[in-house]
Amino acid sequence: MRGIVFAKRTLKEIVRDPLSYIFCVGFPIVMLIIMTIVNESIPAQAAIEIFQIQNLAPGIACFGLTFIMLFTCLQVSKDRSTAFLIRLYVSPMKPGEFVAGYTYPVILIAVLQSVITFIAAMIIGQIKGYHFEIQNILLCMVVLLPSALLFIGFGLFFATLLNEKAAPGICSIIISAACMIGGIWMDVDSIGGTLEKICKVFPFYHGVAAARFAIRGEYSKLGQPLLIILVYAVVIYLLATFVFRKKMQSDVR
Repeated sequence: MRGIVFAKRTLKEIVRDPLSYIFCVGFPIVMLIIMTIVNESIPAQAAIEIFQIQNLAPGIACFGLTFIMLFTCLQVSKDRSTAFLIRLYVSPMKPGEFVAGYTYPVILIAVLQSVITFIAAMIIGQIKGYHFEIQNILLCMVVLLPSALLFIGFGLFFATLLNEKAAPGICSIIISAACMIGGIWMDVDSIGGTLEKICKVFPFYHGVAAARFAIRGEYSKLGQPLLIILVYAVVIYLLATFVFRKKMQSDVR
């Protein structure tokens, strides 16, 4: 219950920031529209498959989760810089309750962001003559949860280790990396070579791939990328929790 109470407070702090609405509501819709227009402007014989709505929507949904990392990082950094957390450390709350209090609201925001993204994608799909299967959308939203957990873990990790000025900058680097090597704007599999191998080392590619397989109903291909992103997410999140616990203990002393 203490974790839930703290989560409500964290959610209120996040929604007070107008950036939350810009990136959670506006960003997915704007990117879907822009990239659809770009794909329409390309000659039919040169059309890019990855910009088709069934591939574009899950890619943008996954990329949008990177900003969940930024929200987490900014909130934890803000609480640390104002000594709010240090004052709370004398309360009966345990480290796990603090972590849960930061995780619950951003998971909720991640789900809402995915809902908004796929509603916009369904509207564009109707205009373009593509029909999304509801069960595939629901499955894709579930498949996106490990990616959300991964980025939340990154946000907690960097905000705990670094100060409020350095942590958001590192998160911005992660956002750029996810964009470039996650296969969101390029077909990594068709490129091949060293670049493909590099992309597949990192979790971002696998998160995007799993989301696309789910939305297209290619269930037989879903297992491997989903397992990889899930392992990455659990490891990063547990590491972030461990670092937070250690930092909390050192601050109390």
